[in-house]
Amino acid sequence: MYVIGTAGHVDHGKSTLVQAMTGIDPDRLEEEKRRGMTIDLGFAWLTLPSGREVSIVDVPGHERFIKNMLAGVGGIDLALLVVAADESVMPQTREHLAILDLLGVSHGLVVITKKDLVDDDLLGLVQLEVEDVLKGTSLEASIVLSVSATTGEGLPELLTAIDGALDSTEQRRDLGRPRLPVDRSFTISGFGTVVTGTLVDGSLQIGQEVEIVPSGRRSRIRGLQSHRKKLEAAAPGSRVAVNLTGIASDEVVRGEVVTTPGWLRATHAVDARLRLLHDAPHGIKHNYPLTFHAFAAETPAKVRLLDRDLLEPGGEAWAQIWLEHPVALARGDRFVVRSPDATLGGGTVVEVDAKRHRRNHAPTLERLERLALGSPTAQLLTALESREPADARALAQRANVSEQEAVALARQAVEEGSVVALESAVGPATQLYTTAGWNRLSAKARQALGAYHEQHPLRLGMTREELRSRLGLKGAVAQLVLSELSSGGAVVDESGTLRLPGHEVGVSAEQQRRMDDYVAALAAEPFPAQQPPITPELLALLVDQRRVVRATDGIAFDAPTYDALAKRITEHLREHGKVTVAEVRDMFGTSRKYALAVLEHLDEEHVTRRVGDERVLLGG
Repeated sequence: MYVIGTAGHVDHGKSTLVQAMTGIDPDRLEEEKRRGMTIDLGFAWLTLPSGREVSIVDVPGHERFIKNMLAGVGGIDLALLVVAADESVMPQTREHLAILDLLGVSHGLVVITKKDLVDDDLLGLVQLEVEDVLKGTSLEASIVLSVSATTGEGLPELLTAIDGALDSTEQRRDLGRPRLPVDRSFTISGFGTVVTGTLVDGSLQIGQEVEIVPSGRRSRIRGLQSHRKKLEAAAPGSRVAVNLTGIASDEVVRGEVVTTPGWLRATHAVDARLRLLHDAPHGIKHNYPLTFHAFAAETPAKVRLLDRDLLEPGGEAWAQIWLEHPVALARGDRFVVRSPDATLGGGTVVEVDAKRHRRNHAPTLERLERLALGSPTAQLLTALESREPADARALAQRANVSEQEAVALARQAVEEGSVVALESAVGPATQLYTTAGWNRLSAKARQALGAYHEQHPLRLGMTREELRSRLGLKGAVAQLVLSELSSGGAVVDESGTLRLPGHEVGVSAEQQRRMDDYVAALAAEPFPAQQPPITPELLALLVDQRRVVRATDGIAFDAPTYDALAKRITEHLREHGKVTVAEVRDMFGTSRKYALAVLEHLDEEHVTRRVGDERVLLGG
């Protein structure tokens, strides 16, 4: 499905042309019919000679309604730039053409209307002026046709030319992340809230749960229509009306986006490549206020120039645009910026949810260049650099590619050695680091362990939990990172104690004698009235070596004794199902203090769990 959008000066015959082609009057408002002028967006559709069905968005041409025009042209595939033969190129012709160029609309036709009102000589002059104004724009190579919507002359040729232009126009990609920028929201009696827009980046289906961004409201799709036909599913690139449940029409406003829940977030700041029009009325200084337009969204904004203090007309710059109201955007989206009375320029979003940057910072500018101009793999790497680690699913969203593309690019990067995967099979959920990022993390881990060894020379190493905390890792990612560090040889993992390769505990003969005497004393008397003396450092080493089990801060056992105690308690639990502190005390002929210490340590090791005053086997 393709969407065609009109553009052109007020009263140049856009709506009349649409009605002549489709039989549908796109002017739907009473005021529009009374004044004979399009004020807001109009919609129609037709079937071309090839059998291809297309949607048409008709936009207002008056300068006062430019923001309404911008709300309609963001999702079009083909432009019809309309110029009246009796007036030729006018101010809004130029402004609309500039907007199409800023939005990257490269497929289009120029339609000279009202040819029945002029002679052939004047028509030829108008065509020459049109061709001249197209030079240097995205529509420079467009075919120019002349028609009369009143007599019908030239309309068949126009429809055939539209078919031909669409033959070379790419279909919208299905990235699996649908976005429907809302341009209308209204209520239909008996159905409830209906929103309309041009669907991009994915498909929608009846019954699907959706989220309205940025409001965050959730709803479900009750019905779908396109060209007044009911659909079970709507494909990318189609004009679609979506019937939403459980939400009022005034709770969804123009500029919001209907999408699947959980992935799209509205942003207050974007990094962008900004271009000013050659005929912009003035340049833009750093921190210049303006109005930002993207798809159907509009918000006041401020431009922070990142590589200069002043952007002159016709120039380009790296900029960070701070949005007064949050807008749902994706990387690669086009936008337009305006002053109150003129279009100044526009550009492409390079990164959403951008962090504040230092100005004139070479590494930042180089990174933005890679995001904008690099190969798909380079763009993926640059997106990964901003937040490591990330999975391919998150990178697909940042780079605005499909999950399949992100997974394929990640696999390629792993094979090339520029990315480290923390799981053997690269899939959508695989955690990824750039090789440079992984090397930094690995170096930080080794540095932390080296400092620990220096501070605690009698300890075998650091616990997994402590290293996890020092590296700032959380959840499942922490386990993957620590496993990768040990399997890659950066650290050695001995039963949960992590150390540097080659690290050995060096004890003196006297220290070794004290350790051996301490273990022997524990073995000779498991339940002494007073624990034998030993320094905390040597006790910690014995625990690391698993010669001693420290049940509590004040009670320790030699390992064979503790294992025997634990075995007898678990055998009792398997036979009887439960045990009390008193029973353990009597079982070993010891005190409550020692019985409680053993049971609490079994709880910590997840062998038992406490139920009231009794212990049971974990899971029992």
